[in-house]
Amino acid sequence: MPMPLALLRRLQAASPDKAWASLFEHAWNTCSAPLALEKAASQVTKRDAELGAVDLFLATAGWDLWNSYEAVIPRTADVLASWWAERGAGRAVLVLDALSLREAPWLLKGAAERGYTVHQSRATGAELPADTTPFAEALGFASRGSLQNNGGAGKGRLPGATTDSTDLPWEDCAAQINASQDWLLWHHWPDERLHDLGAPGHALAALAKEAAEKLTSGAFWGLVHTLTTGRRLVITADHGYAASGHFPDTADPAQAQYLKERLKSGRWTALAEIEQPVPGSWVPPLDLRLKTAHADATFALGRRKWKSQGGYPTLTHGGLSLLEVAVPFIELSRTGGA
Repeated sequence: MPMPLALLRRLQAASPDKAWASLFEHAWNTCSAPLALEKAASQVTKRDAELGAVDLFLATAGWDLWNSYEAVIPRTADVLASWWAERGAGRAVLVLDALSLREAPWLLKGAAERGYTVHQSRATGAELPADTTPFAEALGFASRGSLQNNGGAGKGRLPGATTDSTDLPWEDCAAQINASQDWLLWHHWPDERLHDLGAPGHALAALAKEAAEKLTSGAFWGLVHTLTTGRRLVITADHGYAASGHFPDTADPAQAQYLKERLKSGRWTALAEIEQPVPGSWVPPLDLRLKTAHADATFALGRRKWKSQGGYPTLTHGGLSLLEVAVPFIELSRTGGA
């Protein structure tokens, strides 16, 4: 599906900050509309394909917008820190690792059905690289694992938070939430599943079905109920993911070899780790060097994959595409709630 003409015209005339705001708004509006439970896989796959035109723009005519990303996008870690500072005690943050905009409809639907008030719902931006550790660092922690068993207490940009990092079932997570007024819980789902659902061509559909089941379950909303007992809750993510199994293969042998040598089977590589750090001469580029707050690295630009040893992953993250960097930011509270 082509990019909406009105959006294209806005992007052509807009400053970088307004261009990125339009892109994130478009991605949110595309992905956050209600989904039908029985059609989740096909509808999510269709929405992912619809945003392909935007990623094509960001990899061709608009590729230079990535140079302004860090400066103009409201990044999730900064938005969280500001939200935390503006509120008094009674705060909770649930980070679902690699939750993308695709999964936002289930959170909005569940909140409405179960009597929660949604105070804000929008897309915010991941760190670059769109990976787990950069987000942890942006919050002032060494890593995701450092939060386990309240290891982040007294540290970071969310002062006063009791912290944990876990992959336990929702019920067990809820049982571990104590009466502390402020909580930061970082759950490893769905990131842990990106690596498991590797069937070529089916990974996105399988994850869409699983997300529909997990995020509409009584167990998940039991965890939300516990976290919102005396607290205002934000549900968000460190980064999204790319449905790379649906990306087109890089047909040109020279380009494919170049990407394989620089990026192996990944979406980004630190410049210091590249044996041949001289960038290619293609315009627009195949990969883009960015010196970010977390790395001096080169990133796969847009939706492209190439043959590599062991096969290119069908779900991945870390590169420069919209659904890798845009994540949900949803603030909830309840006076009753189920």
